[in-house]
Amino acid sequence: MTTTAHIPPVPTAPARGLRTLLARLADAANWLTPHSLLALVHRVAVAGIFWLSARTKVDGWFTISDSAYALFREEYKLPLLPPELAAQMATLAEHLFPILLVLGLFTRLSALALLGMTLVIQVFVYPDAWPTHLSWAALMLYLVGRGAGRVSLDQALGIR
Repeated sequence: MTTTAHIPPVPTAPARGLRTLLARLADAANWLTPHSLLALVHRVAVAGIFWLSARTKVDGWFTISDSAYALFREEYKLPLLPPELAAQMATLAEHLFPILLVLGLFTRLSALALLGMTLVIQVFVYPDAWPTHLSWAALMLYLVGRGAGRVSLDQALGIR
């Protein structure tokens, strides 16, 4: 009686491909953490709020509307800032920072800037709207404290 050593079978190409696919899925699962998903949702939610507000202040893409200027003159009436300058600053901020948030670029700074804007709106413009502003602030405070997460340009560029 002769015995032969057991020789394991050589993996076939489909088996190697499946292993590679499973390894990549495992890497993605480790990469896409709950914090990263939560931060992404927070970034998109905050960006949507301010982007939609920004779009009401312009005619086309670049021209601040007369109605936006009137709003800052007649309803918002911010102290220390002329209404024209306040309208321009708010319109620029409401366009720029949401784009940065969606990209996950300078996330903490962008969230902090929009948080400051929310504070100004709460204190000087709509003091009775605190439940809405508090919910916005909660989203932004998370981003200021924890950052953009892994699904971001901040992560890709090594920005903390």
